[in-house]
Amino acid sequence: MSPAHVTPVASGPVGRPLRIALLGESLVDESALEILVEGVLGAPFARVQPNLRARGWPSVLQILPAIARHLHFNTDADGLVVLVDADDSEPHTATHEAPGYFHPRCRLCQLRAAFRRATRRLPAARGRSRVLRAVGLAVPAAEAWYLCGLDERVGEEAWLAGRAAGRSPYTRRELKLRVYGTERPTLPQAVAQATAAALRHARDLRRLENDFPGFAALAADLRGWAAGAGERDAMLSEE
Repeated sequence: MSPAHVTPVASGPVGRPLRIALLGESLVDESALEILVEGVLGAPFARVQPNLRARGWPSVLQILPAIARHLHFNTDADGLVVLVDADDSEPHTATHEAPGYFHPRCRLCQLRAAFRRATRRLPAARGRSRVLRAVGLAVPAAEAWYLCGLDERVGEEAWLAGRAAGRSPYTRRELKLRVYGTERPTLPQAVAQATAAALRHARDLRRLENDFPGFAALAADLRGWAAGAGERDAMLSEE
């Protein structure tokens, strides 16, 4: 599934598909994330399974350093893509993209910092100097992404305006109910709805990027992988 208007971002050595590990708060989110990542890259990729699994935000942050080191030394993964929900934490904004800026309550900033600390002193391994990383933040939850384009009231701008006014425009519980038809969907139900939404977005990602800067940050990270892929290919050609 590669939309006609998408230019492929990068490929693996000798033109092989990129090998990417995904890390999310649930299997549901990872199922949708796989489709969205392929949509941004414009080409299929091969999944690499992390050595640990996360369940919820604290777990993702705690195990990220171990996963990053494992992928670097023990796999041929080209990159790691991470997605978490913002819940009631600080959304990621353009201000956070300034060089050296770090917001202690922004989960995207926290994940980037954790990955950087875990990998900055690692020696080159398996034909690349580093594993690439991309991080996304769903505000307030991934279900808001799934509703993007279907409900004009759902978006980061509306969420921020509601927070500023002291009255959220919707709750995370309401988002789940609207996406899955129940607050407690079965795993197959949740995966089916999440992947259907991701497939809809993957055909044209512009609306999702516009309405959700936390997805735009993820897409920008992925599109920036082309430089890292070039560095990796240069290392392999010297071996």
